Amino acid sequence: MLYLDGSQGEGGGQIVRTALTLSAITGVPVRIERIRAGRQTPGLRAQHVTAIEAAAAICAAHTEGVEVGAE
Repeated sequence: MLYLDGSQGEGGGQIVRTALTLSAITGVPVRIERIRAGRQTPGLRAQHVTAIEAAAAICAAHTEGVEVGAE
């Protein structure tokens, strides 16, 4: 399991998209916390939830806590 702090770097959704892609390619599970923590509206947005759900369906992956606003 790879643990990531989503507030690092630019602190936006790019870390979600990058981690999701790398996890799908390598098969290494990922947990991201503090997603978009420094933003005016922190947490997952609808587009992030959709991307995660789509990738999980393609890879037959298990997800937890994937909902709008989840940090």
